Amino acid sequence: MDTTTLFNFTNSQITLMLIALILALATYLILKRLQQQPTTGLKEQRRLEILEAVSTQVGTVTHIFSQYSTLVVESIQLGDRWPAARRQELEVINSDLVAEFKKLAEAEARLLMIGEKNLERSLRLYGAKIAIYRKQVFVGRKDITPEQITALKSAIHQIREQFYDMLSRKYDRLLTSNA
Repeated sequence: MDTTTLFNFTNSQITLMLIALILALATYLILKRLQQQPTTGLKEQRRLEILEAVSTQVGTVTHIFSQYSTLVVESIQLGDRWPAARRQELEVINSDLVAEFKKLAEAEARLLMIGEKNLERSLRLYGAKIAIYRKQVFVGRKDITPEQITALKSAIHQIREQFYDMLSRKYDRLLTSNA
């Protein structure tokens, strides 16, 4: 083997060893840095995900409640002339609303799990107001006025807005601390 070939071979070997050493050092430093970072970023990210899921759940309940409310008010206004098909539609929506209330209870539990007692109370109050509405505004009721129905719905919307205001502030705080 001549000296030029030996020199090129040795030079290549040294270059590869230096690259491997640099990569190993870089990997070590990155892993060390990741270990030193607090896990609060992951915790905050999980909290954000939970708040987003709760928000979605409240949106679903709100949508189904709106459908429910529209049909019940229609039944009160039309009385005996209310079509049977609409009554069946109301039964399906009522079942959907009951199922979503179970999920709403789960959302309350998730809020408690992450220590958000005020948000949980606000969400529970929102659900309670919807339950009160369902007890006072129902098919066949003739002694309730449109103004009373509007007042009940207005109270529900107000509580929902208060909940979303609190949720939004909490979400914004987590976003800014996560950045």
